[in-house]
Amino acid sequence: MIIIAFDFGTRNIGVAIGECCTYTTRPLNFISYIKEETYWKKINILLSIWNPKKIIVGLPLNTKGKKQKTTLKTEIFALKLFKKFNIKVKLHDERYTTIEAKSILFNTGGKKFLTQSKINSMAALIILNSWFNQKKYNLKKNIK
Repeated sequence: MIIIAFDFGTRNIGVAIGECCTYTTRPLNFISYIKEETYWKKINILLSIWNPKKIIVGLPLNTKGKKQKTTLKTEIFALKLFKKFNIKVKLHDERYTTIEAKSILFNTGGKKFLTQSKINSMAALIILNSWFNQKKYNLKKNIK
């Protein structure tokens, strides 16, 4: 089962794809925000190509786990995804993913790897991996 993850931002949307049986993931090209209508067309193309059964959207919370300004925009984005494409959408805590993404990219290729496009899609990849890890943990917990 294919799952797609989005790291929603007001300028760029990071994208990653994963396979639920093997828990393999990879980043895809980010979607830049020019106008809302344009990024919905790009998302439609992505979903048509990959045909995911579920969408994971990173939920931006502050360090204490409370909602912040961008949380509402992200929740609206997730709701629109569901309404437009009729695919199950799950929100997943994305705290510290941007910091982790920057660290991974810097350690991989130095400062030249710290482009916004790479950061956003790496953050989406981290969100998806985190969701997979939580799913695996819950599965193991239920087996015991």
